[in-house]
Amino acid sequence: MKRFFTVAMMLVAFVTTFAAQPRAEYPRPQFERSEWVNLNGEWTYELDLVNTGFDRKLFNSNGFADKIIVPFCPESKLSGVQHKDIIPGIWYHRTIQAPAAWTNKKIMLHFGAVYYEAEVYVDGNFVGRHFGGSSPFALDVTKYLADGKAHNLVVRANSDLRAKVQGSGKQSLRSYSYGCVYTRTTGIWQTVWMEATDNYSLDYVQVMTDIDNHQVIITPRYYRTAASNTLTINIKDGSKILAKKQVAQVEGLPIVIPFKKYQTWSPENPKLYEVEYIISDKDGKVLDRISSYLGMRKVHTDGNKVYLNNKPYYQRLVLDQGFYPDGIWTAPSDEALRRDIEMSMEVGFNGARLHQKVFEERFLYWADKLGYLVWGEYASWGMDVSSPVSARNFLSEWQDILVRDRNHPSIVTWTPFNEAWYPDNVQYPRFVNDIYDLTHVVDPTRPVNTVSGGAITNEYDICAMHNYEQDPAKLSKSTYNPETGKFRHNKFRAMTVYRHSSGCPTTGDAVCKADYKQAVYDGERPYFIDEFGGIKCLEANSTKDLAKGATKTSSWGYGKSAVTKEDFYKRLESQVDALLGLSDKVWGYCYTQLTDVEQEENGIYFYDRRAKYDAKRLKSIFGKNPEDLQKK
Repeated sequence: MKRFFTVAMMLVAFVTTFAAQPRAEYPRPQFERSEWVNLNGEWTYELDLVNTGFDRKLFNSNGFADKIIVPFCPESKLSGVQHKDIIPGIWYHRTIQAPAAWTNKKIMLHFGAVYYEAEVYVDGNFVGRHFGGSSPFALDVTKYLADGKAHNLVVRANSDLRAKVQGSGKQSLRSYSYGCVYTRTTGIWQTVWMEATDNYSLDYVQVMTDIDNHQVIITPRYYRTAASNTLTINIKDGSKILAKKQVAQVEGLPIVIPFKKYQTWSPENPKLYEVEYIISDKDGKVLDRISSYLGMRKVHTDGNKVYLNNKPYYQRLVLDQGFYPDGIWTAPSDEALRRDIEMSMEVGFNGARLHQKVFEERFLYWADKLGYLVWGEYASWGMDVSSPVSARNFLSEWQDILVRDRNHPSIVTWTPFNEAWYPDNVQYPRFVNDIYDLTHVVDPTRPVNTVSGGAITNEYDICAMHNYEQDPAKLSKSTYNPETGKFRHNKFRAMTVYRHSSGCPTTGDAVCKADYKQAVYDGERPYFIDEFGGIKCLEANSTKDLAKGATKTSSWGYGKSAVTKEDFYKRLESQVDALLGLSDKVWGYCYTQLTDVEQEENGIYFYDRRAKYDAKRLKSIFGKNPEDLQKK
């Protein structure tokens, strides 16, 4: 009886733990393996506020005194810590063990994202290091876990926002939030997991859908190859195989798969097809099996318009910063990610500019499923791109982000920089142009909005400017002046470049300014206003809804606040109509913003996602296309 009771209690404990595991869903739905272990949940930790942890050999730890819930950052409520001040370093610990079924398997330890520099140790042995707060990474831990026993996993995370060599996005560089910058995210903030693979498994694939020639082009990348192995690719609709290709395992060789009968993906018809990747050896033994999906769609620019599936498509976007009151950068649940998209669609938007944050891949999965257009953006604020170290960090992380996300049909534009207009006048244009070229090399299928709302250089596919003019007539004329034929355009604000810099004299003590020809929008490429509005409403943000410490006058918003909700609706509609009326010149907009974020209280919804305005009224405004305005 005692034995039965003990077993029963163990079972209850197991079920309870499983049910309570945060973010239990597979984090990478476009590249999913069945053999995996989610490592989210309770870890132990120690803050390293003066960076002495390495000296104290914390990498040898078998457990720290305090507990934290992964994958939530220590600044968040959901982590159980809520340390809001600047955290230079943090150490994590938990035990890990390979399941018995993984004997003779290759074991990969995955991190969705760790902000910013991560070091990983197993039983005090250094396993690997990663730079980049938003990009995923994986480490081979096979040799450390091959015995099937429990082992100590230690992760060290360091962050130094104030050094200006890492992207901060909208994280505050002060100890507190203010204006339009908010609480920081440090350490692990996305799912940690292990999965079983094979030495000859796929590392990743690039998928390009070619609707003009009715084919799919897939380029594989493997851990290792063997000519005797085969890769089988099945494109399916449910259980029915619509297209199939089997090839020898060859690194980097594009595989062309004819695909004749399909539906194109769009917001109106977000049709997805399942994809199955199977690697087999010469005897037919399956070494790797991956579940994925794709959407058949094409996005391109022609003249001053953006096309989706070869038809002009007007984009009505909302600015989404992806902050949560309890999780900060990390959504409290998978359902919360989906709900943010549904909230946006309910008020008439057909997509979002994901602003100064690289969103969790699960968000892109839901965008793919629901038919939601997305602009993918890097958290570029806070970086001095004239610094070689900063540039190095940017290049590697941005490339990793492109590789992670380029197969998602929902992403229609890349935005590497936001409001970059105070750089030097030598290295800045050089670097921005390099990033443009890199983006097209890694992903040739999408347009690049190189600098959103900043100083453009010669290399860009979309010109996007910010305009928070609140008067609709002035908004229209300051966007495009019909009298002069000129568009809103940010001037390059060159800073002084000293003699040691490229392009300057090598003698003398005087400073100089290297010549750089200001790039000017030529009218021959698509033009967007990808930030406008930002209207705060005094009636909507009641005193009880204001962030802690904020008042109706101190909370952040653009322009003079609307007094009543009716004032808000009228101003909003007049601004939207002003931009719709320029549709022959301006091919889309992005309204600021979806939700309030801490003290910035100009959202369509409150920070906790409660409704602030009437959804039907908003949909009648944001749901309009240019042709609807012309019908009036």
